[in-house]
Amino acid sequence: MSDDTRTDDPAPTDPTGGAAGSAGTGELAGHAGELGVAVARAHGVETLFTLSGAHVFPMYDGAVKADPPMRLLDVRHEQTAAFAAEATGKLTRTPGLAVLTAGPGVTNAVSALAQASFAGSPMVVVGGRAPQNRWGTGSLQEIDQPPIVESVTKLARTLPRADTVLGGFDEAFTAAGSSHRGPVFVDVPMDEFFASASGPAPVPPGRAPLEPDAEALTHVGTLLAEASRPVLVIGTDVWLDGAEESALRLVEQLGVPAITNGMGRGIVPGGHPLLVTKARGKALGGADLVVVVGTPLDFRLGYGVFGGKDGATPARVVHLADSPGQVAGHADLAASASGDLTAVLDGVQAAVERAPRKPDWSAWVRDLQDAVRAAAERDRELLTAEADPVHPARIYGELVPRLADDAVVIGDGGDFVSFAGKYVEPKRPGGWLDPGPYGCLGAGLGAAIAARLARPSAQVVLLLGDGAAGFSLMDVDTLVRHGLPVVMVMGNNSAWALEKGPMQMLYGYDVVADLAPRTPYHRVVEALGGGGEEVTDPRQIGPALDRAFASGVPYLVNVITDVQAAYPRATFGI
Repeated sequence: MSDDTRTDDPAPTDPTGGAAGSAGTGELAGHAGELGVAVARAHGVETLFTLSGAHVFPMYDGAVKADPPMRLLDVRHEQTAAFAAEATGKLTRTPGLAVLTAGPGVTNAVSALAQASFAGSPMVVVGGRAPQNRWGTGSLQEIDQPPIVESVTKLARTLPRADTVLGGFDEAFTAAGSSHRGPVFVDVPMDEFFASASGPAPVPPGRAPLEPDAEALTHVGTLLAEASRPVLVIGTDVWLDGAEESALRLVEQLGVPAITNGMGRGIVPGGHPLLVTKARGKALGGADLVVVVGTPLDFRLGYGVFGGKDGATPARVVHLADSPGQVAGHADLAASASGDLTAVLDGVQAAVERAPRKPDWSAWVRDLQDAVRAAAERDRELLTAEADPVHPARIYGELVPRLADDAVVIGDGGDFVSFAGKYVEPKRPGGWLDPGPYGCLGAGLGAAIAARLARPSAQVVLLLGDGAAGFSLMDVDTLVRHGLPVVMVMGNNSAWALEKGPMQMLYGYDVVADLAPRTPYHRVVEALGGGGEEVTDPRQIGPALDRAFASGVPYLVNVITDVQAAYPRATFGI
């Protein structure tokens, strides 16, 4: 960059607040870190997640000098910073921000970027980058990062000069928060991050909703009105698109039974008479029409094939998505529609209400409600089991009654968290976080950090498998240092149980599936400044949870469970 395109003078003080000073009406001036922080704040960012790295010092300086300062939250592993940003995007529905040093700082974030890509989580990762004026000479951590992450991001680019940061950051946050949401990556060369520039002040984004096709909505409404046994499946994008009120209204006013998954959990509150997730097999197996909204037709939903057993006619399938690119291309669809999901759901409901024949699904609903009651009765035996070693379900029998309506429950594990999906039914939307279809372990501590910041008055419960805990338990130190109390509940079966059982089934033996027996992970938490205890008696689980909730510190309840009590599953995800 030539000298006449930038100023190296310190940024003037902005009398209206902020370290990036006024360079004229509607303009900002300052170093690139200050400008980047100003853009992030304009897009609703309140916390910058990071692990200290010199390549990105200007972002820290911009955060400290902003008025008011932007919260800096530093972690012990860059993966935790990125997972915290991903969870922030899910919980707040505005892009989360992770700022990571060059090279390994960026590559440590790849799993979180991939998880965000699969889940549609809005987030921006800002990477440091080796200096532009030294590029090609072998400076520290010199690696071209955008090509590494471009396959798991909506956009990945280098902002080569300080004067491209305002526009480049604005493009990044706008892309991350626009349907279909997802992760964006930008990096800035170190020398340019320290350089100064000026440009138009960022303007809070306003996004016009994508209008769905009216004829497509009418067609979907007609199919629904003509169906005898419909089921509505509500997924993560219904929450992320802000369509939870429309979804509940459609369910209640039309009387259609619903199943929820991902962050769709809680949109139809747990215990609602039209929530039939506990009768999932009967509902999806017996339906003649399945309307899937806001979630892909992937392995979790039989790749979009429902019913058809014992010679029966398979169900017709409708797919509703937040953008055209999310509509399934592999499934045989009876209809589809895409666009702003509030408009989509309201349009479908209006079309059903205009139909000449008012549908009557009461007999079908009663049949599913009977199945829900029968499932709940079967569950009761395991939820109250006195088995020794502890059956994992007994943990949920004690935990679920202790969950407040506004609790945020986070799943980080395989077999143990599968039980959570069966027994935990949130009462409110936006209170459930799981790995999603990417199935990545190690996201839990980052998600717990994000949840405690985003929902300061709510219960935050992190469900940990003992295997998953090994990925990130050191970041309990982050919870302690930043004063973030979280209740952690571990199902400790001393194994990779999600793999142990299937391998035994396939080969008659298992290898590399065992962990050290009864590892005292609670002592790790204690050593890091939190609290915890081991539980081996099922009757002591409840009292231990009460102590955890009352402690006011990060607290791990380490429950030793029966490795033979594996979650019954019908698919291995293939």
